[in-house]
Amino acid sequence: MKSNVVSYNPSLDQSGLDKPVAFVKPKVKTANRSSKQIWMENFFRKALIVIAVLMVILVLSILLTLIVQSMPSIKALGVKFLWGKVWDPVTDTYGALPFLVGTLITSFLALIISIPFSFAVAIFLGEYYPDGWLSNFLKNMVELIAAVPSVIYGFWGFFVLVPIIRVLEAKIGAPTYGSGYFAASVVLAIMIIPYAASLSREIIRMVPSHLKEGAYALGATRYEVIKNVILPYTKSGLLAGILLSLGRALGETMAVTMVIGNSPALPHGIYGIFQPGNTMASVIANEFTEAAGSVYLSALIELGLVLFLVTVVINVLGKRIISRFTND
Repeated sequence: MKSNVVSYNPSLDQSGLDKPVAFVKPKVKTANRSSKQIWMENFFRKALIVIAVLMVILVLSILLTLIVQSMPSIKALGVKFLWGKVWDPVTDTYGALPFLVGTLITSFLALIISIPFSFAVAIFLGEYYPDGWLSNFLKNMVELIAAVPSVIYGFWGFFVLVPIIRVLEAKIGAPTYGSGYFAASVVLAIMIIPYAASLSREIIRMVPSHLKEGAYALGATRYEVIKNVILPYTKSGLLAGILLSLGRALGETMAVTMVIGNSPALPHGIYGIFQPGNTMASVIANEFTEAAGSVYLSALIELGLVLFLVTVVINVLGKRIISRFTND
């Protein structure tokens, strides 16, 4: 039997239309911060801003100093300094092209040599043996390579690597210089391996485990997981490690100076990479203390300016390439 009692709904008026119901905002509990905490937070934020501004000022100061000190050379030599092929302090003839080419050849050749070893070390320590005594031992050995002074690499390259390269040159019919672009590139490759390997190893270890486990559940092998899951996921970090290694190779001085041969000549012929040469950093290290004339000293400083600009341009292009690959 139906009841005729109608319950009263306060949200309905006598005409049966809905009345607006006031919304009561729930009380949100906020953390009570003391005045000291607020002051510390503001101080920390302002300190970060000041440090960032100081870093920008420092870089601009270095650039401005190089430009000012290079003005005598810029006024005397002009733009032809960049593509001049002759470096003769006796006649005040200075051309940076041989050193610019030598810097690019040794840096990029060292990068090409180091990439397979860097990625192999990173994959081995990041995926196959991420933990254990063997992993810790190999990780410490790789990081120790970066801690060795560059002059030690120069001694090793001069007394060990150069004779080996001289034997190789004799077998392939190249002039047996020993010292040259190739020797410098091999030494640089050994020196920059830890930078890309360490960064790549940490990035590989950060790959989410559920992505790899899902691929294994679908029947993928270890090689397929590395190729189709790990490398695509970490490509931006791997490219960043390569860019870091390249920046390290561009500015290396002592080790390159000891094994490159120190010749102000452009490479030529099919055996050009085995010929002696020079880089911008090595010629500055060799001749800076001997620079007597104002134009001579200014030309060496202008080489430093060119090296600074080349490093900036390569880093900017590298970051654009990384963002391009990341977006794709």
